[in-house]
Amino acid sequence: MRVNFGAKPYSFPMPVYIIGTYDENNVPNAMNAAWGGICDDQKIMICIDSTHKTAANLQKSGAFTVSIGDAAHMAECDYVGIVSGNKDQDKVSKCGLHPVKSEFVNAPYFEEFRMTIECRVISYDPQTCCLIGEIVNVNADESILDASGKIDPFKLEPISYDPVNHNYLKLGEIVGKAFHDGRKFK
Repeated sequence: MRVNFGAKPYSFPMPVYIIGTYDENNVPNAMNAAWGGICDDQKIMICIDSTHKTAANLQKSGAFTVSIGDAAHMAECDYVGIVSGNKDQDKVSKCGLHPVKSEFVNAPYFEEFRMTIECRVISYDPQTCCLIGEIVNVNADESILDASGKIDPFKLEPISYDPVNHNYLKLGEIVGKAFHDGRKFK
């Protein structure tokens, strides 16, 4: 038997994205966004309410970064999600994040987060809150690379948001091989 919950924003896993932008005075801002994902080889889509400081910033600058929230910085991720940049311009430094200017776009990423997607704004619709960004670069700290130079998700320890119970979850174990295990049904 199944239980119906109605129309809810429930999906698993839901990423914890830390969006980095600069305002008109080059003050860095960080925001936690969970509603988003990769939507093409070089595009990312994120839902950002038009009242957020981040929405105003990215419309002015034309750029943003998306850092992957991780287990080691869960509290910082949560903090930048519960404190508005419209009310506290110093929220980035208050939680100990250190902004670094991207080489590729006019936006900051944060030293503490070990993987970041650097993006240019393709479009933003304030009515639907839909942001589409062009992925210009992905950077990763060497500490999360495996011996072959690829990003190792177990070293990164990305977290996801549980929208039902309002928890943060850490990535688990490998359960299969993509583009391989389903072949048994051919």
